[in-house]
Amino acid sequence: MTVLPNDGLELAAAFPDMTHEQWQSLVAGVLRKSGKDVKGAAAEEALSTALEDGLRTRPLYTARDAAPDAGFPGFAPFVRGGRADGNTVGGWDVRQRHAAADGAAVLADLENGVTSLWLVVGEDGIPVPSLGQVLDGVHLDLAPVALDAGGEVEAAGAELLRVFAERGIAKEAARGSLGADPLGHEARTGRTFDFAPVAALARRCAEEYPGLRALTVDALPYHEAGGSAAQELGCSLATAVAYLRQLTEAGLDAEQACGQLEFRYAATADQFLTIAKLRAARRLWARVAEVCGAPAAGAQLQHVVTSPVMMSRRDPWVNMLRTTVATLAAGTGGADSVTVLPFDDSLGLPDAFARRIARNTSTILIEESHLSRVIDPAGGSWYVERLTDELARAGWEFFQHIEQQGGQAAAGRSGSLPADLAATWAARSAKLAKRREPITGVSEFPNLTERLPERAPAPVVPSGGLPRVRRDEAYEELRARSDAHLAATGARPRVFLATLGPAAAHTARATFASNLFQAGGLEPITEGTFEDSGATEVCLCSSDALYEEQAEAEAQRLRSAGATHVTLAGRPGPYPSVDSYVFAGCDAVAVLSAVLDRMGVS
Repeated sequence: MTVLPNDGLELAAAFPDMTHEQWQSLVAGVLRKSGKDVKGAAAEEALSTALEDGLRTRPLYTARDAAPDAGFPGFAPFVRGGRADGNTVGGWDVRQRHAAADGAAVLADLENGVTSLWLVVGEDGIPVPSLGQVLDGVHLDLAPVALDAGGEVEAAGAELLRVFAERGIAKEAARGSLGADPLGHEARTGRTFDFAPVAALARRCAEEYPGLRALTVDALPYHEAGGSAAQELGCSLATAVAYLRQLTEAGLDAEQACGQLEFRYAATADQFLTIAKLRAARRLWARVAEVCGAPAAGAQLQHVVTSPVMMSRRDPWVNMLRTTVATLAAGTGGADSVTVLPFDDSLGLPDAFARRIARNTSTILIEESHLSRVIDPAGGSWYVERLTDELARAGWEFFQHIEQQGGQAAAGRSGSLPADLAATWAARSAKLAKRREPITGVSEFPNLTERLPERAPAPVVPSGGLPRVRRDEAYEELRARSDAHLAATGARPRVFLATLGPAAAHTARATFASNLFQAGGLEPITEGTFEDSGATEVCLCSSDALYEEQAEAEAQRLRSAGATHVTLAGRPGPYPSVDSYVFAGCDAVAVLSAVLDRMGVS
């Protein structure tokens, strides 16, 4: 044994251990300075953050935050991954999405880092007869193909199998998914189709194509309808259980039926929630497989897609950052396949540059950040393990809620499930409106002078079922009104910022007000006088002390100069001539909409 010389550098062992209670006492002391007189556990709770599904993240996690044993990678309950080696051999599968019959784009992706294809086929994407043409030049024994064919899954599946045979691909070498998802299609469109052809495809895959799965349990329709992480988990479980029942009734045994399912989840820029969701999903599916008598088939195959809900239409380049964080979370969470939506996805068909950035996002995380070299990187973190457990329990509870209503189909058709999702989105929308959940480039730091990239129109997405929501939708409506006004008049609607006192007194609130008004497409005027600004509305900006001295008199002066509405940046005060107030936590969407209404901007 080598004995290192004493270099005089003492480690943490030289310090006495701190107790949890001592830490809480120190937290309470800091909070008292901010006016909060709380002690003990209440002090810790004051620093906690409320999440959806009744969950909370605390400021400190310790060994006392026990969670069920996560087991080992590749073994039940598969929390730490469905494979013993995780993604350490080559990283995760980089799966690019294509919704247009562009064989050149497909080949360009495969030649530059993409390892599998996700093809939208049918009336909303690539025509079924064009599937072979799109795959021309693709080495189908090397690149798995996952279809998303909606109601045309029978024809699309048959066409893909025909292409395999025509190209001489051995049945055992064919890999991918036929993408049948009847309940997901119904959730998207409100339309149903017969499960019998799906069962026939599943039976054929189980018997002849060991590397092909017939069904996809797609949780994105529920995520895109505004659902929470637990609701996404619960819906995926309820859908999968419904498919297991139908497949076993059609003659497959439980293990074969489980082997025909691939699961699809959304990854958001909330990295820890995404990591926990993917780990919880594997644990829950392992439990279902165990109860069905097929524990060996409990390793969930996960395809993860960066969230369409989080993608913004304004300042779309910020989406590159969002998808990078989401992809990191997907890889850390153990996803088998990851699709990174291009940054311009919400504007139309992505161009070559956007597709390049999307595929390189995974490549950098795998090859340069070495993220895939570690199996379950988040494993062992008290925070992640506890959040995984809490989210798994919340997801299981929502799954039981759906089952009590007769299952996924019944809950959707009765209106109960849409109502649950809508309630969750309404609560989140309120946070977005108040900017408690900021959207960079949209509700925070918007750029009124930006020029958006122009893209060819994308195929029309299916509709008729659950809504598709976006975080930016309320602000996008406001910006669209401003854009229309600009096109009609040559100028944006304006608000004059009347600053009182020296820069040190007014800069903070002037910056806040400028940021707020630009989020609604309103141009803040900070130079010159109100009389020369061309504005009809004005916002006072200064410190509380100067407001007490000057706000009322200045508001009266501005009114006499022609101001039709006077707003003050700060909390409401005793100023009769001030009409409204804007402050951190106010309903920004309501405020901005009211300003545009008063200006006659439609």
